[in-house]
Amino acid sequence: MFPLKDDNPTHRTPILTIALIVINVLAYLYEFIQPDQGQTVVMQFGFIPIELTQGVELTPQTYFPSIGTMFTSMFLHGGWMHLIGNMLFLWVFGNNVEDLLGHIWFILFYLLAGVGAVALFVLTAPNSQIPMVGASGAISGVLGLYAVKWPKARVMTAVTLGFFVRMIWIPAMVVLGIWFVMQLLFAFLSQGSEASGGVAYMAHIGGFLVGVIAAFFAKKPETAWQSRRF
Repeated sequence: MFPLKDDNPTHRTPILTIALIVINVLAYLYEFIQPDQGQTVVMQFGFIPIELTQGVELTPQTYFPSIGTMFTSMFLHGGWMHLIGNMLFLWVFGNNVEDLLGHIWFILFYLLAGVGAVALFVLTAPNSQIPMVGASGAISGVLGLYAVKWPKARVMTAVTLGFFVRMIWIPAMVVLGIWFVMQLLFAFLSQGSEASGGVAYMAHIGGFLVGVIAAFFAKKPETAWQSRRF
């Protein structure tokens, strides 16, 4: 399932959501134009758990601290599909979360969710030498907060059935609930020890949980979703 848009109105322009998308796209373009298509950039600015947990340095050509890569890794991606998928989720759900929290709190929350995602991945794979990149962890936090605050908001979702694709309006609690269960399933199948197939599912779970927890500290949405029935 791929969310395309929601019918959840906002009251302010999501300038930071747009800015994050632009920054992520520009960062990937910078990776793409490198002679090695960004492999060196990923090694230097992607987050590598063992560098933090064991104090080793796998990338001696850079003096950038490993703890700093918790943040820089959020703006790097491993390919166009990785980037497009993440930016689509951020565009669909980020505007409402920014509208609810306000610009400053939104960016602080976004970064906190990204760090929370990294933290859970480190706990489950402390000796991993695979660079972790992508905005997925931070965006997962956005999804978690959205799921709690607007569970009945409708999301237009592209549902694929073999060769057939159908657009269906589905409650956010269903779309995001299925997404979260899939992360749990894939994390379990990969035993949560390493990124499976290039995907750090435990990071997604960590970010989502940060979002769920943060939702209970955020103000009540000023929308009509509290009374919507399905």
